[in-house]
Amino acid sequence: MADQIYIDIEGNQVEMLVSKPDGDGPYPALVVAQHLPADQGLLSDPFCTDLMDRYAQNGYACAMPYLFQRQPLERERMEKRKYMHDDEVMVDITAAYDWLASQDYVDSNRIGIIGHCFGGRITVLALTRDPNYKVGIDFWGGGVEAPWGEGMPAPLDGVTNISAPLGGFFGNEDQNPSPEHVDALEEALKSNGKDYEFTRYDGAGHAFQDFNREERYRKEQSEDCWEKAVDFLNRKL
Repeated sequence: MADQIYIDIEGNQVEMLVSKPDGDGPYPALVVAQHLPADQGLLSDPFCTDLMDRYAQNGYACAMPYLFQRQPLERERMEKRKYMHDDEVMVDITAAYDWLASQDYVDSNRIGIIGHCFGGRITVLALTRDPNYKVGIDFWGGGVEAPWGEGMPAPLDGVTNISAPLGGFFGNEDQNPSPEHVDALEEALKSNGKDYEFTRYDGAGHAFQDFNREERYRKEQSEDCWEKAVDFLNRKL
């Protein structure tokens, strides 16, 4: 089961979910960039805890920091998104990476990053900014073509800096990212000779793995995605 802890980030005590496989390790590890619906705290969204438990059961230690910690809890989630800044996101993600790397049960040379929804965008961002990540998986991360913060480069503009393999899972009925947006990311990766593997699902839109949202959840595509994602990590990390 995922545990809730607090870590110090720039003098603030920040919520973080952590999970680990049974045993002493050392295990490969994943920084997990939360998805947008966990705006009221990580334990407020069952998808987050289920995600952490699934990867721990498959042999990966995980840490998911709460990325809205600089904003009022009562602020509406899409408003919170507007106040996000890429530099601040990287501070929080790096704190989770450093925490994982300091744990005795973690193989500090085998740490990747994954994320769903806006966490997928953050995954691409992190790979463009930090060469320490050994792998990344972007689950339907929209907005890679736009920066968060004035004067920031967009993650798409930093694709040349990516050194880790990138997996991607997308629904063909999604509009954020749309198939055209996914095409643009794929073309940037391909033209720069990057190691990537994308899977796209017909009959699925945004958040097709999120069992909390019945109107979006697609069981068949979701389970196939879980299997392929774990396989990608097993091969690349």
